Amino acid sequence: MVSKLTIGDLQIISRTAVFRGLKPETVEHIISPAVGVMLKEHEPLFRQGEPATAFFIMLDGWVKLYRITLSGEETVIHVLTKGDSFAEAVAFTGNRYPATAEAVSDARVVRIPADHIVRCIRESPDIALAMIASTSQHLHHLVQHVEQLKAQSGVQRVAEFLVSLAPVDQGRYEISLPYDKVLIAARLGLKPESLSRAFAKLRSVGVAVHAAHVEISDVAKLRQLAADTRASIRGALRKP
Repeated sequence: MVSKLTIGDLQIISRTAVFRGLKPETVEHIISPAVGVMLKEHEPLFRQGEPATAFFIMLDGWVKLYRITLSGEETVIHVLTKGDSFAEAVAFTGNRYPATAEAVSDARVVRIPADHIVRCIRESPDIALAMIASTSQHLHHLVQHVEQLKAQSGVQRVAEFLVSLAPVDQGRYEISLPYDKVLIAARLGLKPESLSRAFAKLRSVGVAVHAAHVEISDVAKLRQLAADTRASIRGALRKP
């Protein structure tokens, strides 16, 4: 289902990296043909291999990007939420989507036609610079993710994920997991059973998990654990 964009939607759009720094009137021109798309949980937005005809900005909910490997397994590339943009570069080149985008909760996204953006870029090269900046941000995220998988233990990855959901620097905080644990494990490069073991180990540093509800006794302590070396983590987790 599609709908017109609201004033609140426009505020979210204007703060995304792809439009940051552009004049308000330029942003309004770019998104003039855009619409809001409502997605139900598990509903695909586009599929791997389909022609890339648009790019998207998240307004609400969660969407996962994943690829299907030659062996038929699903590999999660990213999980997106409010304010995230995606599929810019591939839409502008006229190629096919390299991954599938699927809602993991009820979600709402902005759909901006690629052919309209190309026309706008030809009219104003400043837009192209904004698109390059957005693509650079996505590349930076990918590099960080690869670094996380290479350098951090499973416990660290889980700790960092939990910290990212807590909008405070220290003290006690309670969160609700935004999507199911199978997807959390896939996003962090873990098996579901490895995620369960990581949650169990984090009990020793004050993390209590009750289904989708998580209680963190000290956010600063958990943040430090995510940043520590593996040797110091093993010591911390052995403490009674």
